[in-house]
Amino acid sequence: MPTASVMTYDSLVENIQSYLERTDQATLDKIPLFIMLAEQVIASQIKFLGNLTVQQSAMVQGANVIDKPARWHKTVSMNITVAGKRYPVLLRKYEYLREYWPDPSQELIPKFYCDYDYTHWMVAPTPDTAYNFEVLYYERIQPLDSSNQTNWFTIYAPQALLYGSLLQSMPFLKNDDRIPMWQQQYDAIMQTLMAEDKLRIADRQAVAMDS
Repeated sequence: MPTASVMTYDSLVENIQSYLERTDQATLDKIPLFIMLAEQVIASQIKFLGNLTVQQSAMVQGANVIDKPARWHKTVSMNITVAGKRYPVLLRKYEYLREYWPDPSQELIPKFYCDYDYTHWMVAPTPDTAYNFEVLYYERIQPLDSSNQTNWFTIYAPQALLYGSLLQSMPFLKNDDRIPMWQQQYDAIMQTLMAEDKLRIADRQAVAMDS
């Protein structure tokens, strides 16, 4: 559940400044970097339903490379609609697709996909018409800044974000004696979040098996 008083980017910056007890401009200028690094670390440690996203689009006939969404992080599944019915498009390695369908100019119904690069998928066979497809994927949360005051982290994991940001200041501060306390607080909060995350994933898998 979200906290009663939702953290914002501005309040987080103020709290970090207060915890650090630093007013020099060099430190203040680094606070946005500390926050950005903390967001990345937290996101790498947990997956959550808050950033599980569905996108529907259409393939392009004769094109075996498809653009990924702007903040794509990891694909969960892909399906394609053929004659009104949905069929799974199965994940395989890039090398498998190249061996399975060596001539991309030949077109048929796509059966497999792979990560072509960080911003594109590849499918094989090359689509022979503009099939509608649907992708379930984990999305990178919109980063915080002065124009984006809240996101999943500020609503559901404000303490982790605060202490994570303080920990990211460690290399800059070098000898701050409060670091062990921040580390202990962060570790305790993340253990709770990761336990909840594992439970959500297990619940989702159980639902999928029963469906």
